[in-house]
Formats: sequence, C-alpha cells, structure tokens
Amino acid sequence: MAVYIPVIILGLIGLAVAGGMFAAATFLGPKNPSDVKQMPFEYGNTSDGARNLRPSVKFYLTALLFVVFDIEAVMIYPWAVEFRSLGWTGFATMASFIVLLAVVLVYVWRKGALEWEQ
Repeated sequence: MAVYIPVIILGLIGLAVAGGMFAAATFLGPKNPSDVKQMPFEYGNTSDGARNLRPSVKFYLTALLFVVFDIEAVMIYPWAVEFRSLGWTGFATMASFIVLLAVVLVYVWRKGALEWEQ
C-alpha cells in the first residue's frame, strides 16, 4: 500500500487545485449578467442554434477512431517500459494486440472511414 501513497497524494493535489480554481472563479469572478450577455453569440450574428443541423456520421466515426488509437498508445507505453521483464509471453500478447489494431486500421481504411469529405 505504501507504493500508492505518492499517487494518492498527487490525486489529492490535483483535486485541490481544480476545486480551488472552481471556487475562485465562482466566488471571486465578476457577476454582471444582462440580456445581451446571456444571448448565444456566434461571429457577431444571432444564432438560431443547431436544432436543424445534422452532423455527419463520419464526424463521430473519426472521433471514435481517435479514441481507439489513443487508447492503443496508452496500452503500448507501459508494455514498452516493462518489455524485458515480461518475456516472450508479453511479447506475443502485445504482438497479437498490434496485429489486431493493424487489421482494424486496414478495415476502416478500406471502408473509407479515414476520408474526410464534405
């Protein structure tokens, strides 16, 4: 349990900093609301909102692919740090993981998910 104490302390410091900034902005920030300030603003024009706008599915697909490959980088980093101690079993496991990611990348590439067209 003693090895987790620095991580816990770091987490508590992060929570204290975030909470302190939120409290400072809430209690010390200027509060002068008016009708003009409460209106949605978009490039100097009044906004009707996005109620009639239907974003493309490719936008969400690109976001999902970004998350998948971001998680892949997060998974490979600890493996690279512990590479020598994991032995051949760790190598085979990570090799299969990378092969699976390559198959997924080829699949989405062939489906055209990486093409950004209007």
